[in-house]
This record gives sequence, structure tokens and C-alpha cells, in this order.
Amino acid sequence: TDIPLNEHIEKPSDKPRAPFLAPKGSQVISHKKKVTLSDKSPINGSAELVTDGNKEAGDANVLEMHRKLQWVQIDLEAPNRIDAVVVWHAHDTPQICKDVIVQVAEDPDFTKNVRTLYNNDYDNTAGLGVGKDKEYFENYEGRLIDGKGEVAQYVRLYSQGSTYTALNRYTEVEVFGRPAK
Repeated sequence: TDIPLNEHIEKPSDKPRAPFLAPKGSQVISHKKKVTLSDKSPINGSAELVTDGNKEAGDANVLEMHRKLQWVQIDLEAPNRIDAVVVWHAHDTPQICKDVIVQVAEDPDFTKNVRTLYNNDYDNTAGLGVGKDKEYFENYEGRLIDGKGEVAQYVRLYSQGSTYTALNRYTEVEVFGRPAK
């Protein structure tokens, strides 16, 4: 699929992503943690796929939710210092996921101390504010998002389809962090 580039899209690179330089003690803290979904009856897959550790592209590994704005939410079980979030939507086809917004909060309803780590919704179609981050092409490395050291128990990732499909697809999400002290 030919996707025309514009000022809201990051130019694809043929070089590997720069290594993630994590603070001492940082590790994946989302593995096998409880995931809830905005979509109560996904088209394909289940919530558990989001944190099962399998990043391979393919229908058997992908949670596929209905069209419109959807989210996946990870309960880290306790407040943690978030160093990074890495998301793999669906990297089996060249595509750009729309309205990718990553937020953290202290409560599962996202009403207390909600902070935005990433937002590429440049026209505010999701209604969560105008994003300053660029849209990007999905790839096997996943999208590395700076956690900014924010302390939170819940991580929520929004999307609203892609240039390939109106459906919302998630292969894996890894949250890197350390216990908040």
C-alpha cells in the first residue's frame, strides 16, 4: 500500500532503532499482567495476548478490536516508575496506526492524575487533546515511547484504526519500569 507522507508522519528509517537505555533496575513489568479492553467482544484474540510476551506478527498472536476509538489497559498491580512503553500493533503489513495515545493514571477509570506519554492525534479526532507526536510506520521493533519516569499503576493505549484497516490491532505491549519507592 502506498501511503503518502505528510508533515504528521515520521519518515521511515532503514536503520535499526537506537537502543533503549534503561535506568539501572528497569525491567519488563507488564508481562502476564491483567489487561482490560474497551471492546467487550473483540473480533479476534483475547486481552491476554497483549502481555503474553509474543511479538511475532500473525493472526494467532493479534488482538483485533472493532472500529472507532478503542483502548487496551494494563494493571501493573502497584505504582511503578515507568521508564518506557513499547507497542506492537500489527507489523505484518506496512501501515500507520491512527490516533495512538498512551496515558498513565493512578486509577483504573483514568480519573486521577492522568498523564499523556505519547499522542499522535494531530487533529484531536479522539477527543483527548491535540497530539504533538508524529504518526509512524509499524515495524517488527515496536514503537518505543519514553515513560518519562512517571509513577502510575495503570497504562492505557488508545488507537483508532490504521491506514490498512479500520480495526484496532495489538500484538504486544511491554512496559519497562521499576517499583516506585
